[in-house]
Amino acid sequence: MAEFDNPSAPMNETQGDPSARNTPAPPHRRATTAAGVFIVMAGVLAYHNSLGGPFIFDDITTIPENSTIRSLWPIWTALSPPKGGTPVQRRPIVNLSLAVNYAIGGLDVRGYHVFNLAVHILAALTLFGVIRRTLGLSVVPEYIAAASLPLAFVAALIWTVHPLATEAVTYIIQRTELLAGLFYLLTLYCLIRGASASRSVWWNVAAVAACALGMGSKEVVVSAPLVVLVYDRLFLCRAFKEVFHRRWGLYLPLASTWALLVMLLGHGSEAAPGAVHVSVYVSRDVYWTALPTYALMQLAAIVRYLGLCFWPHPLIVDYGHLPTGTVSLNPTHAIIVLFLLAATVRAFTKQPRLAFLSLWFFAILAPSSTIIPVVGQPIAEKRMYLPLAGVVVIVVLGVYALGRRIWDRLGAPDRLRSVLGRIVGLALAGAVALTLGVVTIRRNADYHSVMSIWHDTVEKRPYNYRAWNNRGVAHGQKGNHDKAIRDYTRAIELEPNYVRAYNNRAVAYFYNGNYDKARADAKKAQVLGWKVTSTFLELLRKAPHED
Repeated sequence: MAEFDNPSAPMNETQGDPSARNTPAPPHRRATTAAGVFIVMAGVLAYHNSLGGPFIFDDITTIPENSTIRSLWPIWTALSPPKGGTPVQRRPIVNLSLAVNYAIGGLDVRGYHVFNLAVHILAALTLFGVIRRTLGLSVVPEYIAAASLPLAFVAALIWTVHPLATEAVTYIIQRTELLAGLFYLLTLYCLIRGASASRSVWWNVAAVAACALGMGSKEVVVSAPLVVLVYDRLFLCRAFKEVFHRRWGLYLPLASTWALLVMLLGHGSEAAPGAVHVSVYVSRDVYWTALPTYALMQLAAIVRYLGLCFWPHPLIVDYGHLPTGTVSLNPTHAIIVLFLLAATVRAFTKQPRLAFLSLWFFAILAPSSTIIPVVGQPIAEKRMYLPLAGVVVIVVLGVYALGRRIWDRLGAPDRLRSVLGRIVGLALAGAVALTLGVVTIRRNADYHSVMSIWHDTVEKRPYNYRAWNNRGVAHGQKGNHDKAIRDYTRAIELEPNYVRAYNNRAVAYFYNGNYDKARADAKKAQVLGWKVTSTFLELLRKAPHED
């Protein structure tokens, strides 16, 4: 039998006719089309209530305040995103997509949400194609290959409606994750199609183009050439020698896309002190100071990400800044992560094709969970957008294999087992997808206003000073300056040097007529490095002094 059934099967084994290794099982066109249409409908339904959500958080600096998206020509302007640590810095493809949105609908938020949803659905359809064609390959066990279409459909459907993807889809500027995920999947899909095509050159060109576009969307795509190479070796070829012999014309251009990424990383600067956005990049001194604390936090982050795959609650848009003090090691988190890594390594010697799914998870998370300390967001659910697919596929295959064994032990006739198995399987998959879809719809409601999303965050992360400050801004926008002052004060209590909160509280005090307090906070903000606007300073100068 195939290696999924035989733990001792070596990596170099040849299963079935070697000439048919790259040829997936014949597709059922009508069923495949119907599955694709259903995935599209499910995605639209799950996110139908997300289209009116306002710009929040990093959206402000990257869309309304981004002058580089105001025109599509000359295109070089749109491909030169602003610096200063904004989410589009070093990501020209994302900035260009924003320029397209602006050209079509200006600052109408609905167009940006529709674009995000369209990218997500395209990624889901690409994932469906990748899974279906992979499970139909001759190196996959026959009983799985026979069910490649329904298994691919269920996995892609669950991934499409899973609530853990809401931050990436509903929070507009997180299209960085969406575009990177789509191009990552397209790179792999083009490899698979090219491997079975009579003329693979155009599929190879498409794979390289997708990878390059992904590099220009987010740095997470850095692992794509290596992951595609490992996939090629495990599913399409007997050895790496055969891989390079067959497709050296693909992997040399794929590797060259790293040069594009290096070039992009060479541009930009750090965020300004107290900037509203979350800076991804830090100075060399800050890097070495933050790395140990960040590394320890990633153990907890990975465990949390995995937990949210199975129980997506509570979902949080902002977990807060990297702590300035030391973080103690949680032995439980360390044991879980080390066990998963060890299991992945061992699986490559026993069941390497299953181990690929674990590699998928860790390889995509690696850039933001190991060597790049994202001090502004050490934990972020958006990073699970693409790794989630690997977890979903493992679970779907595991449940299918378990169900098959149960039916075998019951000894039911083959025909009855087939009919009942399909009914039970579809019912279970439908119940899971429906439940996850409802949770996604409910989560989207938290994004309906600036106030609702930050109130939700404060409730779930009461020690996140940035969330208190942002809720204060929402109160101020509604004219509730007393409530805004209370939230700014709480943010300052949690982080005494949080410069933005001092500046915002100064403005709130001014509107409330507390001019002396406004002057004191403005002075404190200046001492901490904030550039208080000359207009506001002039207003403070002219304001009367209190007795």
